Amino acid sequence: MAKTLPSVDVVTVGVGWTGGIVAAECAKAGLKVVGLERGQKRGTEDYLNVHDEYRYAIRYDLMQNLSKETVSFRNDRNMKALPMRQLGSFLLGEGLGGSSTHWNGMTFRFLPYDFQIKTLTDKRYGPNKLGPDYLIQDWGLTYDQLEPYMDKFEKTAGISGDDKNTFSGKRSNPYPTGPMKKTPMLTQFEKAAKNLKLTPYMVPSANLSEVYKNPDGETINACQYCGFCERFGCEYGAKSSAEVTVVPTALKTGNFDLRYNSNVVEILKQGNKATGVRYIDTVSGEEFIQPANAVVLTSYVFNNAKLLMVSNIGERYDPTTGKGTLGRNYCYQILPGAAGFFDEQYNTFMGAGSLGVCLDDYNGDNFDHSDLDFIHGGNLALTQTGARPIGSNPTPPDTPTWGPEFKKQSIYYYTRSFGIGAQGASMPHKENYLSLDPTYKDAYGLPLVQLTYNFTDQDRALHKYISARAADIMKEMGAKTIVPNAEIKDYNIVPYQTTHNTGGTVMSLTPEQGVVNNYLQHWDVDNLFAVSAGNFAHNSGYNPTGTLGALAYRCAEGVIKYSQSGGSLV
Repeated sequence: MAKTLPSVDVVTVGVGWTGGIVAAECAKAGLKVVGLERGQKRGTEDYLNVHDEYRYAIRYDLMQNLSKETVSFRNDRNMKALPMRQLGSFLLGEGLGGSSTHWNGMTFRFLPYDFQIKTLTDKRYGPNKLGPDYLIQDWGLTYDQLEPYMDKFEKTAGISGDDKNTFSGKRSNPYPTGPMKKTPMLTQFEKAAKNLKLTPYMVPSANLSEVYKNPDGETINACQYCGFCERFGCEYGAKSSAEVTVVPTALKTGNFDLRYNSNVVEILKQGNKATGVRYIDTVSGEEFIQPANAVVLTSYVFNNAKLLMVSNIGERYDPTTGKGTLGRNYCYQILPGAAGFFDEQYNTFMGAGSLGVCLDDYNGDNFDHSDLDFIHGGNLALTQTGARPIGSNPTPPDTPTWGPEFKKQSIYYYTRSFGIGAQGASMPHKENYLSLDPTYKDAYGLPLVQLTYNFTDQDRALHKYISARAADIMKEMGAKTIVPNAEIKDYNIVPYQTTHNTGGTVMSLTPEQGVVNNYLQHWDVDNLFAVSAGNFAHNSGYNPTGTLGALAYRCAEGVIKYSQSGGSLV
């Protein structure tokens, strides 16, 4: 029988960026907060010997244990969905800090176009640009409304940048710290882009260019360019993450109780109010009920949607009728680009997760789509993240796959090749969605999230176009061999592609369009909030974390307002 604990003002489900931000802001406001993290405690002190590529990058030591919790996948409704048994297409974080521990740190703001994509696309191209099967919608917030929260997140994380993006929305302040170092290969990309009349700028980075103290008094150290960011924790405390910023801030207030190994399995509800959550201690197996005046779902995209589904809160999306919003608008991200092989040698083994030069000339609606079969685009970038030896083995296309010539080419091109890549925007389609699997369950008896997803004609057209633009820049850089990314056909759950999953718990202007309002407050249960990239109505041409951090601050403001006055906030 579950043990009922004393009630608190706020309980968060997950303690990564979103959970940490909500906890810190609410605790600073005097609210009593409990943070339930199903993973373990970890921090900078645990990463002193982190440069173990096999342990962290190949065997995914910081990631979710799929023997306990995974997703099932199929391309369409006629296929049988099967569980993802090994981490493949995306990497799900677990433990204090969540994905913020092992992210690369690229911290963009979505474009003003993104937040009003339906209105602005229809205005420029007419209402039938993509057709009725694409579920394009405005977000319920404009860029200008969200900008103060974006600014706050950047100040908390100390983001390093150069303010040279001519396509960005208006900024209220410059980046808190200056840009990272510009290496020879990045300078070469910048020069080539300018020769093509494009507008390059340094990637905004959470790997800090200098030691920085944020407004809450937390110190983030300077990046050492070791090349071990993505899939790794930072042993220098130089990569902004929840456990070096907002979590310490929350703990210092004395109003935050952080509990590890606490897996939430149900949102408890009476009438139209959430009363708390039920969770299981994953070590002892004990079951607890944590009552709370406000429940905030701050876990990953899939788990936020799953908890709402298994708790029977909201109407699940039905692709046959088009009714329901929970699980709708799932989007991934498309990865066009081109590889280049050079005779010139570069120190590709050095770098940082966000060290790069990029451009937005082919992102959003920054170029004319009138004669193109897609909308939006992607941020094109050359990044120097550190070519680690196990995972990096580039060879030209005509190289044998084994033998002396393979070895020779592998060694030669290890420091003489790199790729220009884009994060292509993904538009919601009526056949791409999240649901509950009718067959497979997790270790606690709950149905797995079932992912139904495939690339669409929009995706394929965008990928082909942007890959050609990447090849143009690579040619201008002087590569002797250029290999554009192969055209995409059907999506597969392997190999790794990106962890930028979005949608399923969409934010909207009206209850008919989404799951939560623009304070991330549930439309049906006013003391329940859900914040993750699941709130995105589509996926942009950027990394999601900068925009997600802003939404987390917006959500925290909503929780505090609710604690003062109650009721719907919009």
